[in-house]
Amino acid sequence: MNRMLAGLALASAAALMAATPAQAAITQAPAKPVTAVKKQLVPGKGVTFTERTTIDNGRMRAIFVRSSGTFQFSKSGIAASAITGKLNIKASDLGELSEGSLFKSLTKPERTVRIGTTSYLSGSIWSELLPSGKYWYKAPHGPPAGFTGMLGQPLNIIEPATLKTLFKNAKPATGGYTGKISVRDLRKVSAYYRASSPATTSAKALKAQLTWKLSVDAKGLPTRLVTTVPGSVMAISESSREKMIVDTRYSGWGNKVSIKAPPADEVTTKLEGDGGTEQESVENLDLFNLLK
Repeated sequence: MNRMLAGLALASAAALMAATPAQAAITQAPAKPVTAVKKQLVPGKGVTFTERTTIDNGRMRAIFVRSSGTFQFSKSGIAASAITGKLNIKASDLGELSEGSLFKSLTKPERTVRIGTTSYLSGSIWSELLPSGKYWYKAPHGPPAGFTGMLGQPLNIIEPATLKTLFKNAKPATGGYTGKISVRDLRKVSAYYRASSPATTSAKALKAQLTWKLSVDAKGLPTRLVTTVPGSVMAISESSREKMIVDTRYSGWGNKVSIKAPPADEVTTKLEGDGGTEQESVENLDLFNLLK
């Protein structure tokens, strides 16, 4: 299982760089979050979250990524974000690949600051690719949560259009709501998802359905979102048994938030590893062999 997690981690890095039974009766549906969240979208305010991604291959379940972060609001959605993701792997899980510093860096936390549509990436794999004296890689239209975010929560409920789409076919459930959305529909409506998963999506993956359960408080504000992603949507899996379960908890709705870009003298738009031996080995790695 550890080798499977290592393989998924490497697949995500490579891509970035080159059912619950229905409730018998619901006497009263909880407050709807579409309006509640929209009221929270005040510049200078925000919300924090913690997140855990679990991989389930039908035989074993294991935590793959742990993340935490903050979203700063604009009137229409997200103005900025600051997210830290940590792969749940050790150097020993990489086997002989751990001898390379680039691969070994995957065991360290990754930080992403995003202002508008510009991402600043630091730590983890980026620490091995940045020139001396630089700590952040600037990526216009970059990923909101780095390469670890590619295997994070695909549904961003801070986006009004995304939340509205989810609730077109949502059903009341104990403590909240549940529903499904296809990858095709999610890609159409969510700029956050498109930025998080930039790779070309197969026809099979576009048809796949993500299932979700959203818990809300008395005001209708989300407190927890659990999304199940089938294997066909993941970077290197086509297994019908494999799935990814992302559990996100929200807190501090409406708190003051101020996220700023890193100091200019710590930022670069170039990577020293461009074309390097280790980077080439990431891109050309036979990832499926790591799952055996």
